[in-house]
Amino acid sequence: MIKTNSLKKIEKKGIIAVIRAENQEEALKITEAVKEGGIEAIEITMTVPGAVSLIKNLTNEYSKDDILIGAGSVLDAETARTCILAGAEYIVSPSLDKETIAMCNRYQKAVIPGAMSVTEIVEAMKNGADIIKIFPATLFGPKIIKAVKGPLPQAPLIPTGGVSLDNVKEWIRAGSFAVGVGSSLSKGAKNGNYAQITENAKEFISLIKEARAEMA
Repeated sequence: MIKTNSLKKIEKKGIIAVIRAENQEEALKITEAVKEGGIEAIEITMTVPGAVSLIKNLTNEYSKDDILIGAGSVLDAETARTCILAGAEYIVSPSLDKETIAMCNRYQKAVIPGAMSVTEIVEAMKNGADIIKIFPATLFGPKIIKAVKGPLPQAPLIPTGGVSLDNVKEWIRAGSFAVGVGSSLSKGAKNGNYAQITENAKEFISLIKEARAEMA
């Protein structure tokens, strides 16, 4: 899948499910639950034990039309390449690493580096980032998106960290390309309530759709 298709798929539902778990089994159950809820972009973070093998298993099991598998918490180009060869269609980083961006562009995979300042956002775009991850977004709130969009209306931004059902519409209204959601989406996993994760996924999609309709 070329990167433009990946970006369109992320934008379509407006949400990336950020999967963090104590083991592969839990991560797989969370993935299946959010997929059942309609989320199509799944980010398997490198903090999950055996994350690369999980990415490979998921990309072998599901077609790209079903779910778009990416890798998160990627810190360097070497890890990015390993994940891409395992089947990851996009790479997400918590920080700005130019070599990682270059590696993803070499393989024509979407790349989403993290940034906390306007300087980092501009630097990411100069180096070929497809989307910029505002992280940790909880430190700023939705106002950071609107503020950055003032001088940089062309910047495609995804807030991650602190996005919840209570504020997701604010993030979208502020101008977010999409949102990255982790714990507020998958917290049901702690007590084995994966049905709740599915319901959370459905509600996130519904609220994002409502916010976009209100802006149209």
